[in-house]
Amino acid sequence: MSKRGLMLLYTGNGKGKTTAALGLALRAIGHGQKVFMIQFMKGNSNYGEIQASKYLPNFTIIQKGQDTFVKKGNPDPLDIKLAEEGLELAKEVLEKGEHDLVILDEINVAVDFGLLKEEDVLSLIDLKKHHTTLVLTGRYATEKLISMADMVSEVREIKHHYEKGVPAQEGIEF
Repeated sequence: MSKRGLMLLYTGNGKGKTTAALGLALRAIGHGQKVFMIQFMKGNSNYGEIQASKYLPNFTIIQKGQDTFVKKGNPDPLDIKLAEEGLELAKEVLEKGEHDLVILDEINVAVDFGLLKEEDVLSLIDLKKHHTTLVLTGRYATEKLISMADMVSEVREIKHHYEKGVPAQEGIEF
């Protein structure tokens, strides 16, 4: 039986969308599959997944963002340039079809913040090879992306330790 690649989407205001995608990556690697992850709007090499990727076979992770927050409605031109570079890289990776799992982390936010156009992200779906599963993460997924997905999970925040003043922690938030 041949594998059918899917389009999976993780969205919502809760914590855990990137973590869910990384869990899929770990599962795929465990089955000898090749994984390519592009992180939009992230540029901190201290993230645990960047460090771990050095020890995992068949796992490539590239960050296309600055190590600063993007200003919604007024992004730095470099933020737009990096997001566009990430989109072009995603096109190349999907067209080659050498990976079983392609994760576009925070791409939904890149669309919402105006760094990328929704139609450009939708066009990526058509580039996906039959065996490749494409994962899109981030808050603010558009209705069109949701309707195109084979599976959508919404991560909803009920409470968060930030509310108690606990700062971001290594190994938990990054």
